[in-house]
Amino acid sequence: MRPMIEIGKSAKEAALVLAGTSTVKKNDFLTKLSEGLETRMAEVLEANAQDVAEATGTLAPAMVDRLLLNEPRIQGIRSDVLNVINLPDPVGEVFDAHTHENGLEIQKERTPIGVIAVIYESRPNVTVDTACLMIKSGNAAILRGGKETIRTNRVFIAIIQEALMGSGLPAETIQFIDSPDRSLMLELLQLDQYVDMVIPRGGAGLHAFCRENSRMPVMTGGIGICHLFVDESADLARSIDVIRNAKVQRVTVCNALETLLIHRSIAESFLPEVCATLAADGVHFKVDGNANNILMLNGDQSIVFEKAAAGDFDKEWLALVLSIRVVDNVDQAIEHIRQHSTGHSDGILSEDQENIQKFKANVNSACVYVNASTRFTDGSQLGLGAEIAISTQPLHARGPMALRELTTYKWIISGDYHVRT
Repeated sequence: MRPMIEIGKSAKEAALVLAGTSTVKKNDFLTKLSEGLETRMAEVLEANAQDVAEATGTLAPAMVDRLLLNEPRIQGIRSDVLNVINLPDPVGEVFDAHTHENGLEIQKERTPIGVIAVIYESRPNVTVDTACLMIKSGNAAILRGGKETIRTNRVFIAIIQEALMGSGLPAETIQFIDSPDRSLMLELLQLDQYVDMVIPRGGAGLHAFCRENSRMPVMTGGIGICHLFVDESADLARSIDVIRNAKVQRVTVCNALETLLIHRSIAESFLPEVCATLAADGVHFKVDGNANNILMLNGDQSIVFEKAAAGDFDKEWLALVLSIRVVDNVDQAIEHIRQHSTGHSDGILSEDQENIQKFKANVNSACVYVNASTRFTDGSQLGLGAEIAISTQPLHARGPMALRELTTYKWIISGDYHVRT
């Protein structure tokens, strides 16, 4: 593998080329990338099967599921790539334009960030998502995937670079650190002369490592302890469908429901019903004392539950486990979320407009839901095409990071030979 400093230099050079590339050429790359994923699908699946076989029994089931690719998942990746073609190119977009009283014409114009390093674990789809978003937004990227998916990523990178060259773009626009050596990741985080931003996608340990060792800004997120609060005014029958979707539609993702908060006035009747529904899907429950007493009295043997231990409300289960707490009112629900949420996706199920407004005003998560599943925190679901990450930070970008979130801006000031007096 080439030295890291050479990778950084070539990425910077490629970024300069890409910054001036037309939308037509970018979209041509995306078309060729989609075609490559179709024609080389068997190769991708074979490499992925080897990665999955090696990971099975070593990694947690949730991590193996994130690693797994099959034909429907690859078709979903292709769909996301094609969706990006139809999205407006953000580069060069003019906004906040106005004329100053002195006659200066002032505006902001979107511009690429430059070179972005993306460090991620398990999910090989991130490789393709990153490539299509980076190219459309005018950025070069250096990718470092986990060792558990290195075979799959090698094939993906070959397809991506083939599409780049076929579109007349430098292959170095998207580069891959083709080694699991952890010291290379540390070298990458020191390349502030060439890399403008780092996006880690993985667990808390990876995020902490990047924040502690990076010389360039780090955009973190993607760890989701997501909550839904069922208010006493909620349509309970419809709420069960939302809760079930949020919890079991895909349990190993960061926008899956991890904690359910239930208003005390409806808990006695609603709690056994929702638990029985989810138990049929194999969900087990970690419950506070109030919920424990209600379920004990209910006596439904199909519901597997135990009292929540210290720290259970701070766990991202990524499994068929749901934490449950009974709260007195919306204020107590908000306070619980403030203490335990990771700021990813939290919501309220309610018909009370006053409580809805209070919840929206006081829950400062990247995505706040009203009468909807948390599973919609996804770039494609929110109309952004593919996404590169879910940011839970308050700066620059929050929630799904797609094209616009991968740009910055510059001020353009035009005058008639103005001088300052």
